[in-house]
Amino acid sequence: MMTGELILVFLIVIGIIGRASILATAASVLLILKLTNLQRYFPMLERRGLEIGLLFLMIAVLVPLINGKIQSKELWGTFLTISGICALLGGIFATYLNGQGLTMLKMEPQLMLGLVIGSIIGIVFLKGIPVGPLMAAAIAAMLMKLYQWLR
Repeated sequence: MMTGELILVFLIVIGIIGRASILATAASVLLILKLTNLQRYFPMLERRGLEIGLLFLMIAVLVPLINGKIQSKELWGTFLTISGICALLGGIFATYLNGQGLTMLKMEPQLMLGLVIGSIIGIVFLKGIPVGPLMAAAIAAMLMKLYQWLR
């Protein structure tokens, strides 16, 4: 087995141990594609995978708006509350940070393994919820900027 396959097997095991089924599933799919000589799809997955994942995340977030769990009058009223304003500002700040994280991952893709292992540690020891490597990369990018600023 080559290095890439070993890393995927390692990620599958870590995902199973750390109860991160999405990580284990993603690594399994990539390993299956590699072992069945379907790696020709890797460039497409690399190019469009993030967009596809974000599409499904956005769909999941928007479902309560269309199935009646949230009424339109409640929706507009939230912008007049402290929590609604904080949510708006949080969305703006998170989106900016995610852009910084994506830039960092494009420049240093080898950091992904550290982000994944850090996420697993957060799941196992801090009972965290894995929302994805992009937010982890955003926080890592912010920490790197803070480190460079303090240096």
